[in-house]
Amino acid sequence: MKGMVKLGIVLALYTTAACVGLAFVYSATSETIAMRQQADLEAALKELFPEGDAFKDITGTITSLNPAVAFETQYEVRKGTALIGAAIQAATASYGGTLKVLVGIAADGRISRVKILEHQDTPGLGANAASPTYYVNKPEKISFYGQFAGKSVKDPFEVKGDVVAITASTITSQAVTIAVKASADAAVGWFAAQTGGAQ
Repeated sequence: MKGMVKLGIVLALYTTAACVGLAFVYSATSETIAMRQQADLEAALKELFPEGDAFKDITGTITSLNPAVAFETQYEVRKGTALIGAAIQAATASYGGTLKVLVGIAADGRISRVKILEHQDTPGLGANAASPTYYVNKPEKISFYGQFAGKSVKDPFEVKGDVVAITASTITSQAVTIAVKASADAAVGWFAAQTGGAQ
């Protein structure tokens, strides 16, 4: 009986030491991880708007009009004092789980660029949405997500219509398209509010 109690105490001490160790590791690395994530986000924003020189966090000011799409972080983009666009991180359901995209919308209602941030879709199929070498237009080397650049919010955004689908991955294609369209629609409304309706 004494041996069992002793073993229990030893196991409890080891468990406590392990928990304390993990807490120290988390404490030491969490700030580094947060800084890295922020740096990655800033790089992604600059990728969407190379001409932008100020990215202001306005999370919570732009609301999704599509219940299937949730907006996470949102940024106002300026060049000097001029408002040139907005960047929205949007999340929606896809084939393998939640898909997250960062959508840049220019103040004229056109998509500047799109970046796939996160997905769990099938490698070689839906995962091609994020591949820079999966071309929907091989001669011009336009990737799946690259085809959205320059599209107007007034375009239909129809998969297998004005949006070329990923082969055998209609669900992923639709998820990305829905997220991009929802972001564009909401941003245009927000732009109008900033300029007193002059859009």
